[in-house]
Amino acid sequence: MTKRVAVIGECMLELKGEAFGAMTLGYGGDTFNTAVYLRRCGAAAGLEVAYATAVGEDGLSSGLLERWREQGIDTRLVRRLPGRMPGLYMIEVDGRGERSFHYWRDTAAAKAYFDVERTPLEAHAGGFDALYLSGITLAILPPAGRERLYALMAAMRERGAHVVFDNNYRPRLWVDRQAARVEFERAFSLATIALVTADDHQALMDLPDLDAAIAHAKALAAPEVLIKRGASSTLVRAVDGHGRWLEAPTQWVERVVDTTAAGDSFAGGYLARRLSGHDAVSAATHGNRVASRVIGYPGAIIPAEAMADLL
Repeated sequence: MTKRVAVIGECMLELKGEAFGAMTLGYGGDTFNTAVYLRRCGAAAGLEVAYATAVGEDGLSSGLLERWREQGIDTRLVRRLPGRMPGLYMIEVDGRGERSFHYWRDTAAAKAYFDVERTPLEAHAGGFDALYLSGITLAILPPAGRERLYALMAAMRERGAHVVFDNNYRPRLWVDRQAARVEFERAFSLATIALVTADDHQALMDLPDLDAAIAHAKALAAPEVLIKRGASSTLVRAVDGHGRWLEAPTQWVERVVDTTAAGDSFAGGYLARRLSGHDAVSAATHGNRVASRVIGYPGAIIPAEAMADLL
């Protein structure tokens, strides 16, 4: 049976290159990256993925939508807002190959997704089997928008849908750590699947080390919890494992080129297998395979042919 997943967040325009020199225009964002890998890994099983966000009515926004459709993403949940534009970030690369990031997103269209009585996502939520969001999704929304999203999470969980929260924590997007912690704890309480990156959790909860972060994450009440520990095995607790903590191996990578989207691609690979009926450990193992492939290539979204054997 076809499974449908709604992913909500922000996809930004990306400028990459030398400041005041040659630059290329691309696009990316944590939840969008996950949507792409989820679609790729789940296409053979009939998984459909829709992206919920807002863009403008300008040519760049139209270009984004066209490219998203080329990736197999359903754009019917996207709002187009006159007078708004997508957010923008620039990756500046110096002579040694080191990267620095600059963001322009304060007035980005995605922030205003819930600035309407009923969004496309709320109107069509009943047709989706799962909802995926991240800590960055929470960060870009104003308080009223977050409340609407929490209500949607609660309603979907109540009717038996999967609600997946990925803890991507970016301090610069929050007023302070305590404000972020309150919102993350709310999201964790509504999630049926919690994806936790250990070092992000350590920073958010102001814990002394990774061991303390892992112990804290293990106490989360979500029915299914995965704790990602970089190159170390992923810790998995799920109902089909009888509530025990099990381990999913990571993959050895000969040469790491770019760790961008490692966690995003893991989430896509994991959810594609999980929603197709695989057990949590084998799904997490597949997610780690996908992530290991992605970090061997530059950029967040690697060519589909580079991972054809994983699909």
